[in-house]
Amino acid sequence: MAFKIAVAGKGGTGKTTFSALVIKQLLMSGKRPILAVDADANANLNEALGLQVEQAISDVINRLAKNMDPIPAGMTKDQYISFKIHETLSEGDDVDLLVMGGPEGQGCYCYANNLLRQFILTLSNNYPYIVMDNEAGMEHLSRRTTDEVDVFFVISDGSVRGIRSAGRIKQLIDSLDLKIKEKYLVITRIEEKDIPEVQEEIEKTGLKLIGVIPNDELVMEFDRYSKPLINLPEDSKAVVAVKKILQNAGII
Repeated sequence: MAFKIAVAGKGGTGKTTFSALVIKQLLMSGKRPILAVDADANANLNEALGLQVEQAISDVINRLAKNMDPIPAGMTKDQYISFKIHETLSEGDDVDLLVMGGPEGQGCYCYANNLLRQFILTLSNNYPYIVMDNEAGMEHLSRRTTDEVDVFFVISDGSVRGIRSAGRIKQLIDSLDLKIKEKYLVITRIEEKDIPEVQEEIEKTGLKLIGVIPNDELVMEFDRYSKPLINLPEDSKAVVAVKKILQNAGII
């Protein structure tokens, strides 16, 4: 089975940047191939990885649920859905990407989601590592489209409000009763020396602080010019910080 890493945090905390740099560090450590899963409704992990995406899985599920795609003769419904979901896989060099997509709207999609869960389970046999970028609500995790996470990183910025939000995400994780081995807090846009100022709030989250990521001008420059963050140089502050975090977590 694949080693599964999940990342969550409210918008604007840098979780997609973190997810991309986790993938970068895994590749640099020879841990490949990797399946990246973008489960944020505001999907942009593909841009951080420099991959093109034609359609999301939710597009496939919606069209099939509304009978917009007729099933070809000679194929069962299960076979056709699996085929259409596989078509959404964006393939790169040592990194492939699945984009889950946005809200599915009204109606029951239990059948399609069960097939999706089986599809990801099958895929996980082909990838030693899976990295999943979630939104704060963790909709896809709650539907068990991925399960048995090895390491879950909750991302916050350095504000008290952000850290409290991370604590609520931790409560949500616990309420879902997911099979997660380790849960950690990562704080972005803060220096180590400033941690004592928010230490009390950190302790209230119930999460172990595994590391911090300082402001990095290179990250902002890459964003400004739409450069894939996975191409950041190895001496970038953010890249160095994520490497240290993964070392602290025993991942690399």
